[in-house]
Amino acid sequence: MRLFFAIILIALNSAPGFCQEAEFALKESVYKFPKTREGVLLEHTFVVTNTGKSPLIISSYEVACPCTKVQLPQRPIEPGKTAEIKVSFDTEGKTYYQDRVIYLSTNTKRKTEKIRIKVFVEPKP
Repeated sequence: MRLFFAIILIALNSAPGFCQEAEFALKESVYKFPKTREGVLLEHTFVVTNTGKSPLIISSYEVACPCTKVQLPQRPIEPGKTAEIKVSFDTEGKTYYQDRVIYLSTNTKRKTEKIRIKVFVEPKP
């Protein structure tokens, strides 16, 4: 009987730990660059905050075009702290309306978070 109560007590004490997750929060999830000429390298930094109770890990990213590069935080983001995600977009060979979605692999409840950049690129004369 004591063993039963010990197991119940351990289970109840460890239950809050199962609900603790990292949470991904951004002031802006979409950034729109001003109209730009083809051939310009555009850069923007997104600031992400971990509003959860566990360290936030952003392990990788996926984007459809190799013209878009991303620099992820090298270390986990502690609860309540912020970090930068730097995005660069090479407009060479890209014209008119461009819309890039960047999928981030994380340890949040959703597992995948996204950020986005948009720009209108004027062709070279």
